[in-house]
Amino acid sequence: MWDPAKYLDYADLRARPFHELVGRIPAGSPRRVTDLGCGPGNLTVDLARRWPDAALEAVDSSPEMVAAARERGVAAEVADVRSWAPRPDTDVVVSNAVLQWVPGHDSLLRRWVTQLPPGAFLAVQVPGNFGAPSHRIVRELAAAPDWTPKLGSSLLREEDAVASPRAYADLLADAGCAVDAWETTYMQPLTGPHAVLEWITGTALRPVRAALSDPDWAAFREALAPRLAEAYPTRPDGTTWFEFRRIFFVARTPA
Repeated sequence: MWDPAKYLDYADLRARPFHELVGRIPAGSPRRVTDLGCGPGNLTVDLARRWPDAALEAVDSSPEMVAAARERGVAAEVADVRSWAPRPDTDVVVSNAVLQWVPGHDSLLRRWVTQLPPGAFLAVQVPGNFGAPSHRIVRELAAAPDWTPKLGSSLLREEDAVASPRAYADLLADAGCAVDAWETTYMQPLTGPHAVLEWITGTALRPVRAALSDPDWAAFREALAPRLAEAYPTRPDGTTWFEFRRIFFVARTPA
């Protein structure tokens, strides 16, 4: 279960990759713009401002997120990206921090570019920090004898959950697309007690939270907090730097 309120903690920092991605989409007057994985809709409304004349389509697999998006006036629908298919007038598809949750999403990308109309744009951003201490420490703790029976390993994404920018560029170029692929590492300035723990609670720790009872979740957090604090020390001014690597690509289907 997704918690929209928790996800929106650090909303401005979480939005930076979205704006970088959308800023690299050179679409003039698209007929339809689709937000795959719209979350609580706080960024979907920016797509409406960017392309006010386009029909806006927004989907998310989480009913809680869709409800939050509708409260913002976004006509979002509950849907699974694995079964989604573009309508004939879909000229822009944006998928921001979604496909890392979908194993084998390379096949989805190939399918989408064949289904999109000529000259359409597919813009994707995924996290590239599954090998970072924040994720590695969580996997190590989940694999400990106290937690393996309750969590297992399938809940957490491994380092191969996403590909490299080069691999995505090759995949989409082989499908006939023009591709712009890159990566960015943001140094996010987090503040407050257990800043990194609170940051990942809204995203990477979501499957862990869903699998544990309230007492077990409290115990897991208690065991995790000092490990993260050691890996991400707090500066004297109260700032904790969090390296936030993201992978981007914008592909245009063959004309």
